[in-house]
Amino acid sequence: MMEPVTLAHVAREAGVSPSTVSRILNGTANVTPEKRARVESVITRLNYRPNPQAQALAGGRSLTIGVITPTLNSTFYGEALAGIEAALNDTPYHPIVISGQWRTEREQEALDLLLARRVDAVIMMGGILDDQILTHVARRVPLIAVGRDVRGLDHSCIVLDNIKAMQQVARHLLDLGHTQFAYISGAERQQDAMERRVAFLDYLEAHGVTVPAELIQVGRYTEEGGLEAAEAILNTGRPFTALVCANDQMALGARLALYRRGVNVPGDVSLTGFDDVFTSSLMTPPLTTVRQAIYDIGVMAAREALNLLDGQPVVRQVFEPELIVRESTAPPAVPRRAGRAKRGVTAMSTPDG
Repeated sequence: MMEPVTLAHVAREAGVSPSTVSRILNGTANVTPEKRARVESVITRLNYRPNPQAQALAGGRSLTIGVITPTLNSTFYGEALAGIEAALNDTPYHPIVISGQWRTEREQEALDLLLARRVDAVIMMGGILDDQILTHVARRVPLIAVGRDVRGLDHSCIVLDNIKAMQQVARHLLDLGHTQFAYISGAERQQDAMERRVAFLDYLEAHGVTVPAELIQVGRYTEEGGLEAAEAILNTGRPFTALVCANDQMALGARLALYRRGVNVPGDVSLTGFDDVFTSSLMTPPLTTVRQAIYDIGVMAAREALNLLDGQPVVRQVFEPELIVRESTAPPAVPRRAGRAKRGVTAMSTPDG
């Protein structure tokens, strides 16, 4: 088996020091044209290929990009992570992924661990750490924030227009004739969750519709959270004909709660989500939702991190939402004849109707 050609071999053949070869390779050598030509000739003759990892370490880089995501058990974040991984495939860089588990102290621990591992850049997927902490980190390593605006790092943020998205959802349901709403919000400290909730409720209020406080619940962006929140809404006894969820995972959990109470979707209640994860079109019925370019957002996050590492300028990226109307929404049912109940749902609906 042939011995691999090393930088020391090149230096010996060219009659120069290894450091001179290294500087010629990285373009920083101040040598005569004759010496440069001699070294380059030896490199070609020996077919020497520099070790990218060794070059990176020599330049103070680890060739890793840290990614902090609220959870690993998520269709949404899984698709975004796939985009990050794909964008890094043809580069020397590899992602190191850690979950913050929706807890501030866990996110801080994850960030500290990544910095201790000397990652070259950080991609923050959502998260609830204070802006001040992230701006401090960005002074140490390049940082890209996904799904949130960070004061002082506007150029390094990738966001969706949540206001426009929720206005589209509200307009769709109002156009169908709905006036009685319930809402399941994401994690209370998550920026996109707050934006979606405020945008939806403000749009309804501007059109003369108010959602009772007891019909607004927090679902933590998980299927279990959506199930619990929908059950709490059903238990209030207040009527509603449309249930809006701040993401598709909560809508899936809410759908189970409605099914267990014998509530028909969309015959009794229209149901909407947000994200358009791949399972949303497979729900029964298929879910009306807001489409995010989840995979593309992951790709963009990785590319922007690489741009920062290369000293290239980056700008704030805003992805446009798209309302995808499927079979889970329909006009509210008209009142039945006198003596029979109006369709819709109230808190104590049972499987027997």
